[in-house]
Amino acid sequence: MARALPEGTVLHGRYRVTELVAQGGMGAVYRAGDLRLSGRECALKEIICQDDGLVDPTDARAQFYREASTLGRLDHPNLPKVSDHFSEGDRDYLVMDYVPGADLQSLLDDALREGHRLSEKQVLEWARQLFDALEYLHAQDPPVLHRDIKPANIRLTASGVVKLVDFGLVKLMEPEQTRTITVLQGRGTASYTPLEQYGGETGHTDTRADIYALGATLYHLLTGHSPPPAKDRFLRPDSLTPAQELNPAISSRTDAVIGWALAMHPDDRPPNISHFRNALLGRGRLPRPSPWRVALKAHQSLAVAVLLLLLLAATLSYWPVAPAP
Repeated sequence: MARALPEGTVLHGRYRVTELVAQGGMGAVYRAGDLRLSGRECALKEIICQDDGLVDPTDARAQFYREASTLGRLDHPNLPKVSDHFSEGDRDYLVMDYVPGADLQSLLDDALREGHRLSEKQVLEWARQLFDALEYLHAQDPPVLHRDIKPANIRLTASGVVKLVDFGLVKLMEPEQTRTITVLQGRGTASYTPLEQYGGETGHTDTRADIYALGATLYHLLTGHSPPPAKDRFLRPDSLTPAQELNPAISSRTDAVIGWALAMHPDDRPPNISHFRNALLGRGRLPRPSPWRVALKAHQSLAVAVLLLLLLAATLSYWPVAPAP
């Protein structure tokens, strides 16, 4: 992990670091004061350029500037405004509005310590605002994917507005949508990251990756439990407990739609944020699972046994037979 910048460090001749907000292997987030605009606070998102031999650092930095310029054009009430970007040494920086208030992870933790859960009504109100932000991001040309939606990256302001923060893992989709490009690197947080996102630069992710992450976020906020990582679910398909089993107070519709968003394969999720919104908020029909999926789930043990027998039969068919004496 790279060493954090000390308090008082001035970057770009303008931004004085006042506090380390968060730190990870790819960089950090700092709270800073703007020396040119007295009284203005901002957040500095630091991305460390790592020469891993896979991506040319010069190309990576050029792409950082292209993507940062795209982020600078975004303007939405549920997103922090990106106002500047620059590089110093091997580190790139995004300058964003500093969003005061608590993040939803902290609010959830406080509620659980007090012995209660967050209400479904409140969580769905936050979801409405997050739908607005994601519809806006996904409608850009090319679409912008956040790729790290989680309770800790959602802040609640004093006025009740939620803001989706931390653009450190954002991706821009190429027009042909055959792959995505990024230099603001990272893989997301395990409990909220769909399986296809682990493909890194060679994997294909689209807007349905954000749908999975938002579904995982709502699951966590409503149940108090983060969903098992996608890699664990791949190995144990029954490891995801339905949200309503963990919190019987939530509606059957909310339980079903969150489960839809958390489908392992992208094609089995809502096709876009609009479908997700309408289904969750009661303005759209819920998907009907195909009969073969229902049958497979009901007879999962039998299906596994049949698969093992088929594998055994295939193996025996290639086994050399000893000649008769």
